[in-house]
Amino acid sequence: MFKRIRGDIRCVFDRDPAARNIFEVLTTYPGLHAILWHRLNHRLWSWKLKWLARWLSTFSRWLTGVEIHPAAKIGERFFIDHGMGVVIGETATIGDDCTLYHGVTLGGTSWNPGKRHPQLENNIVIGAGAKVLGPINLGENCRIGSNAVVLKDVPANATVVGVPGRIVSETSETHKKIEAMAKKMGFDAYGMQKDTADPVVTAINAMLEHMQQSDKKLEGICEAVKGLGAEVADSKVSDLGSCEIVTGAENSGVSNSSPGLSEKDS
Repeated sequence: MFKRIRGDIRCVFDRDPAARNIFEVLTTYPGLHAILWHRLNHRLWSWKLKWLARWLSTFSRWLTGVEIHPAAKIGERFFIDHGMGVVIGETATIGDDCTLYHGVTLGGTSWNPGKRHPQLENNIVIGAGAKVLGPINLGENCRIGSNAVVLKDVPANATVVGVPGRIVSETSETHKKIEAMAKKMGFDAYGMQKDTADPVVTAINAMLEHMQQSDKKLEGICEAVKGLGAEVADSKVSDLGSCEIVTGAENSGVSNSSPGLSEKDS
């Protein structure tokens, strides 16, 4: 028990750059206080002193704003950052080196007895306000984004965002090409996932994918025409990275007329 407590204190310095010394951590970190109380309450629960464990857990919630059921199983080097609003249910199981931010709920979706809360493997980070609900399993090294609602199992090394939670890790060749094109155009490809609810982001993703597919088809057509003996001009397509964007006052001096159109037509 004391070994786990020492690990809980040491891990604060690894995960919070604001931590300066042990005295400050012991006296001003409510997340750590909640964990220390839980270590005691869980031991009392295992000794069948369940009412006392529940009463002390309620007292701990009043002091720290963190509610942890005494029956919950928590591994070593567990860290709750800020702490306020965190709820961990009775049958929840948390592995080693996990981190929870404020407002996280490890809750249940059923009133039936038995396993009804999540199981977290090792080295998991759950962002502020996220809800992980039901008897589901979160694999090692996975990350849950802020305010996500996770209702299904999450494989190891995955990143989940959104409501309901969706895995956003994509490693296909097509997605890599889209990311490269997006970077050339000056967009943040990391925030442009297909499953993002923002309609503007969805439209940009569709445009980039269409451009990538069109380029691929055009290259195939040119190769087929060359194979038939026809001559195809090898005109170089301008690189998106070298394109200049005209904005603000510069845009006011650009003519709206186009080649082949008269002043009247334009």
